Amino acid sequence: MDTTSLWTVFFSEVTGTGILILLGVGVVANMNLPRSYGNGGGWIVIIFGWGLAVFAGVYAAASSGAHLNPAVTVGLLVSGADEYAPGVDVTLGSTLVYFAGELTGAFLGAVLAWAAYRAHYNDPEAAGTQLGTFSTGPAIKSTADNLVTEAIGTFVLVYIILRFGDTPSEIGPLAVALLVVGIGASLGGPTGYAINPARDLGPRLAHAVLPIRGKGDSNWGYAWVPIVGPIIGAVLAGAFSHVSL
Repeated sequence: MDTTSLWTVFFSEVTGTGILILLGVGVVANMNLPRSYGNGGGWIVIIFGWGLAVFAGVYAAASSGAHLNPAVTVGLLVSGADEYAPGVDVTLGSTLVYFAGELTGAFLGAVLAWAAYRAHYNDPEAAGTQLGTFSTGPAIKSTADNLVTEAIGTFVLVYIILRFGDTPSEIGPLAVALLVVGIGASLGGPTGYAINPARDLGPRLAHAVLPIRGKGDSNWGYAWVPIVGPIIGAVLAGAFSHVSL
C-alpha cells in the first residue's frame, strides 16, 4: 500500500480544519455580531452552519482522513487502529502531526473569519461580545458540569465516527455533518459544544492576538474545559469501541 507523507497529512488537516473553523466561526459571527445581516438568526442556524462547516472540512481534508479534531485522533489511537488514514500509520510522530495541523488550521480559520467580519468586530456595539464568536463558554458556569457535558458530547461524536467503519456502506461526510448538528441540537446548550479541543483553542488564541477594538479578555480560566472534556470523551469512546454489542 502506498504511504501518505506526514507533510501531506499536515497540510490536509490545516486546510480541512481551517475551512471548518472559517465557516463555523463565520456563522456564529453572522448570527451574533451587531449590524450583520444574519444577526439574531438563532441557535438552529448556528448548529446547521457548523454541520455544513464539517461537511466542507471533511471533503477538504480527505487526503489525511479528515480528523479535523484532536479528539478524533485520540479516539482512533485508543481504539487500537493501525492507521489514521489509508497509508498513515499510527505512530507518535503522525499523532503529533495531526495535532499540529488541526490546531494550526483552527487558528488560521479563525483569523480568516475575523478578516471577513473585521468591520463588525471593530464596531463599538460589539465591544466585549466578540469572544463568543470565536470560542465556547458555559451558559451556567459550573466547572464539573461543563466538563461532563463536553465529555458526553465528544463521546457521542467519536464513538459514532468509530462505528461508521463497521457499517456496510461508505457513509461519508454528510453523516458526520448531521451527527454534529444532532449533538448541537441535543447537547449544545450548556457549553456551546466545543467537542473539539482545536476548535476552541485555535480561535481563542486568535481572539487573544488579533487587533479587535474593545474585545475584552479571552477567558483563559475556562479554556482548559473544552480541551480536557473532549479528550476524556474521546478516550472513553476509543475504549468503548472494543466492546462487542
